Parts: sequence; structure tokens; C-alpha cells
Amino acid sequence: MAQNSGYKRQRGFAAMDEEKRREIARKGGKAAQEKGTAHRFTSIEASEAGRKGGQASHEKRAAIKIRTEQEGMPAVAGGEDT
Repeated sequence: MAQNSGYKRQRGFAAMDEEKRREIARKGGKAAQEKGTAHRFTSIEASEAGRKGGQASHEKRAAIKIRTEQEGMPAVAGGEDT
């Protein structure tokens, strides 16, 4: 049985060099386009997705802040003071 030296070896895509990952991604994108399952966001769709993501992030941050204040815990170091 091998001993764990504390070093976690990369596997899968993480172990590949950048060019190999790009080649696989390019082939996947090309196949999706040919199959008709690929989706291209319009600028309106991309804007909406970004807005929703930002809104969810801020709501989560606010919920954590409220919960820590109710529990009497100090704010997390490096967090926003709003």
C-alpha cells in the first residue's frame, strides 16, 4: 500500500497540459455545434444570467451576515462591512 505524503497528484483534465485541454474542448464544442445542441447566448441572455448570478451571490452574503449577527459571532475577516 502506498503511503500518503500529503501531496495530492492531479488527475484527469488537471493533469493535462493546456494545449491538450484546449484541443478536447474545441472538439466538444464543434461536435455540439454539428449536433445542434450547443447554445450561444445573446447579449441580453448573458446580461440576465450575470444579473441573476450577482443577485444570488449578494443574497447569500447578506444571509450569512444576518445569521452571524444573530448568533453573536464576529464578522469574517476580509468580509464586507455593509
